[in-house]
This record gives sequence, structure tokens and C-alpha cells, in this order.
Amino acid sequence: MDELMPKDPARLSRATLGDLPSDVARPRYGAADLSPGIVHIGVGNFHRAHQAWYLHRLMQDGLAHDWAIIGAGVRPGDAAMRKRLLPQDCLTTLIELAPDASRAEVCGSMIDFVQVEEDNAALIASMADPAIRIVSLTVTEGGYYVNAATGAFDPGHPDIVFDAANPAVPRTAFGAIVAALRLRRDAGHGPFTVQSCDNLRGNGAITRDAVVGLARLQDEALAGWIADRCTFPNSMVDSIVPATGPAEISAARGFGIDDAAPVTHENFRQWVIEDAFCAGRPDWDRVGATFTDDVHAYEAMKIRILNAGHQLLANAGEVLGVQTIADCMAHPAIAPFWRKVEQDEIVPHVEAVPGMTPADYARLIETRFANPAIRDTTRRVAFDGSSRHTGFVLPILRDALETGAPLDGLALAEAAWARMCAGTREDGSEIEPNDPFWNDLQTQALAARERPMAWLEQASIYGDLAGHERFATAFQRWLRLIWAEGMEAALRAYIAGRNPG
Repeated sequence: MDELMPKDPARLSRATLGDLPSDVARPRYGAADLSPGIVHIGVGNFHRAHQAWYLHRLMQDGLAHDWAIIGAGVRPGDAAMRKRLLPQDCLTTLIELAPDASRAEVCGSMIDFVQVEEDNAALIASMADPAIRIVSLTVTEGGYYVNAATGAFDPGHPDIVFDAANPAVPRTAFGAIVAALRLRRDAGHGPFTVQSCDNLRGNGAITRDAVVGLARLQDEALAGWIADRCTFPNSMVDSIVPATGPAEISAARGFGIDDAAPVTHENFRQWVIEDAFCAGRPDWDRVGATFTDDVHAYEAMKIRILNAGHQLLANAGEVLGVQTIADCMAHPAIAPFWRKVEQDEIVPHVEAVPGMTPADYARLIETRFANPAIRDTTRRVAFDGSSRHTGFVLPILRDALETGAPLDGLALAEAAWARMCAGTREDGSEIEPNDPFWNDLQTQALAARERPMAWLEQASIYGDLAGHERFATAFQRWLRLIWAEGMEAALRAYIAGRNPG
């Protein structure tokens, strides 16, 4: 591509869209055609490659022009994204990476990005505008203030305690949402839908618990108004979207675009949504989304086979120094480990959905994970394991315990995570902190080298699982084998059906 690269890629903005190469798709609508209908909190790569793209496709067809997105956030990283996006008029270059080719498209469904402030005043004001009918979120699986041991909203979290006592100057996205809904109620305006786009089973119900639960700590009457008037649709979202770094910025330049925050993504998207929107919605189903009353079956299939499967790969891959998920799928021990756990220990706990069996879905996921064009790092996928293992892997483990089903591979996956959290790879290189609770995890992981139960005694993660002898015994055996003979030896023992004891 170097010989085809323009000498001076066009700096991305609405004014320069006409200067882009002819093979780059771009908006057929202008900013003047659009008005806001959605505030999105957490403008990361996934949102821009997924929800924003579905809306962009509608806008390309002359639809949903009154549903444009205003970006927002509550963390320092959101302010950094705002700084990158505003100078380019909130446009994003989306680079689709198929196994044999790539193509670029500029997405223009976002039109503004509110100031990121400690007291969230600008965010609250934006959501209080009656033109806003949906507030959507991608705040990561760990951002919903759920007690890992109970699965319920955690009113004792310090951020929630602060927001309960200081409702006008909240720290959290949920505090800002409650403050905006208070303003709308008091002004006689209607409610909005709060739409989670994060990988959580029952993400709408979890979001409702966070918003209504926080409101109840402040004002019982407001909580009742929100519970009665707002909607919180469950959804399943799916597309592999790697992090952006120098290679992705260079790829955009290869298409003739100088973009400060381009996004690469696989050539697959899926969005399954419960049709529960109190103030209307775009017709996303016209461009490939699915509206259904049974989101749970779709999300269970995806979260168990794809998201839990990601953890099977990433933790072992990090310990062995395998850099990407595609590389893991080419590894002679990691890939057959993944296939065996999926087939024997995950697929049996998944129900079919219309047009797709769990076994067929697992084969689809294998193809997607193996796409060599997607340089999705094991580090990114392994991030925030304290949320991802509790949300994706442990529910399958509990089903296996309840039904007497096989669980050795799931126990080995937990042992691989414990080994990863010790903070070094087998080649001696350091694994940089990769979890909000990294220090605590590393302390327990190092203690578990000599006494494996130290890892399972983290009640905030494992709850009562340490007391289940079948799991605890398998976990201890695998972790001892990993430390004694190495990760690959443990994986090969599992593949061969050998008991590590």
C-alpha cells in the first residue's frame, strides 16, 4: 500500500470529505441535515464501530436525521477522546478488516461531544434537553456497580455513596442520568430510554437497577417516576473492535485520511435489541439489527461462546507471550484447548436461537477469532478479568456444578487467569497491570503459587465457589501443574484428557 499512499493524506473534517480518495465511502448527508436525539456516554472504539455505524447506515438512506449522537463521558479517557474528535467534526474512519481485503468508510452520525467535567454539569444539561430521547452507554462490563458476589446493585460503593449524598454534582454516569431525569420531571418533560450497549447478560435490567437504585438513595418519589416512565431495553452487541494505536492511524493514512482516532473492526456485526423505547427509536432493523422479545437467548449464546471463549485464549496467551487472538488460534496448544472447552464444557450450556445452533455459532466464532487481519491483542481481551471472569466464565462453571457436567477446562481457565495475574510471562517479561484491582489480584496470585486456594478465597469474585470440592480440587491441580511444568504442559494435559493430579 505504500506506493499508493497519498503524499499528503487529507486531515479529516466535514470540509475535507470531498478531498478523500474516491474508494473511501463517506456521508451523503451534511451536519446541517442532522439534529440530536441520542447522548452516548463512553465514546470508545466499539460504540463508533457499532451503534454509531448502524445509525450512520440509516442516515445514508435519508432516515433518522433527527437521531444524531452527542458524545459524552465521565472519565479522563473520555476527555482525551473528545480532544481528538472535535477538531475533525466528530467524524470517524471505520476500516473493515476482512481476511483478504480491507476498506474504509467515514461515519458521521455523531455531531458533538459535550465537555467532560468533574461535576458532569454539561452532561446533565445535555441529557435534560427534551430533544434527547435515548441515553446510551458503553462503560465496560465493570462499570455498573454490581456486587460480584451477589450480582446485585452495590449501594455501598464509594462512588455511589458520593452520588447519593451529592445529587447535583455526581461522579458517575448513573448519577448524571438521575440528575438529568430529575430536571426533566421537574420541568414537565418526558423521560428517555437508557440503553446499555455493554457485554452484560440482562444489560438493560442491570442498568435499570443502577439508575433506579441510585435514585432511591436520593429521592423515593423520583425513583418511582423513573421506574414507571423510563425504559431500559436489554440488548446483545457483537463485533470485534481492536484498540487503536500507531498501526491503525497508519492504516487510515494508507487510505488517504489523516484521522486522529480511526477504528478498525472485523467484517461482522450483530445487534439484538428488546423493543422497549419509551420515547421512540431509530429503525435500526432496517439496516440489520434484530428487535425481539427474547434477547436473553442471543446474549447467552454470545456471552458464553464468544466472551468466555475470549478469556480462554487471552489469559493463556498472555502467559505464553502470544500477542494476538488470531495468533492464539494458530497456537498448537491454545487453539485445541479452546475448541475442547467450547465443545465439551460451554456449548452444552447454551440454547439455540432462530437460525443458529450453539455448535454452529462456535464454528463461526472460531473463524472470526482466526481472522489474521484483526490484530486484537491478548492484553486488550484480558483487560478487567475481575469483571469478565465473573460475568462470562463463572456462570457456566456454576451451571456445570449444578448439573454434574464436565468443568476441568473451565477450572484450567481460572488457573490460567491466576497465573497471568502473578504479573510475569514464562519468558520472564512483565505483564503490566491490566485490571482495576490488579494489586489485590497480584497479591493473591503470588500467594496462590504456594497455596492455590488463596486465589479462590477472593469472595468478591468467587463467592462460595471455593467451597465446591470438585471445582476447587481441579483448580488447585491445574495451577500447581502450570507453576511446575508450564502453561503449555497444562493445556496439553487437558487436551489429552489427563488428570493433572
